[in-house]
Amino acid sequence: MIGADIEQNGEKIYPFRAMDDTDRKLITLLRHDGRRSISDLAADLGLTRATVRARLEKLEQSGEIIGFTVILRSDAIDLPVRGITMIEIAGQAADSVIAALSGFSEVSSIHTTNGNWDLVVELGTSDLIAFDQVLRRIRLIPGVTNSETSLLLATPRSVKARL
Repeated sequence: MIGADIEQNGEKIYPFRAMDDTDRKLITLLRHDGRRSISDLAADLGLTRATVRARLEKLEQSGEIIGFTVILRSDAIDLPVRGITMIEIAGQAADSVIAALSGFSEVSSIHTTNGNWDLVVELGTSDLIAFDQVLRRIRLIPGVTNSETSLLLATPRSVKARL
């Protein structure tokens, strides 16, 4: 039965269940500020702290929430020039291209994707000259056939979630 609690090795496991509006609102609040206290979340949602804590645990244990992230000062200040590069790869070269990109200190993450592009790469550098240099190095990787880059201009994270 979907949504029923299951015990496994003495620990409760919560199988996949459909999220309701309250779960979605909770996730929206956390996306805007993952460090908010349970008390603040409960007040915004009109729920008790125990209810919010239980919902968070279920979302984590069901695998709906798989982790929390931190935005580092260096991401915003030390590496102010940031961008997203979409990369097209020839044939079976994906593994070798990913391995090459993994050695670039400017690469913060690599994602495989579908559609016209094979990879989406997040980059960060100290200035535009360094950004241009890393793009040139990426284009020289054997197996890279095409790329397109968009600079990230602003990250409006301080906007409070509206429910």
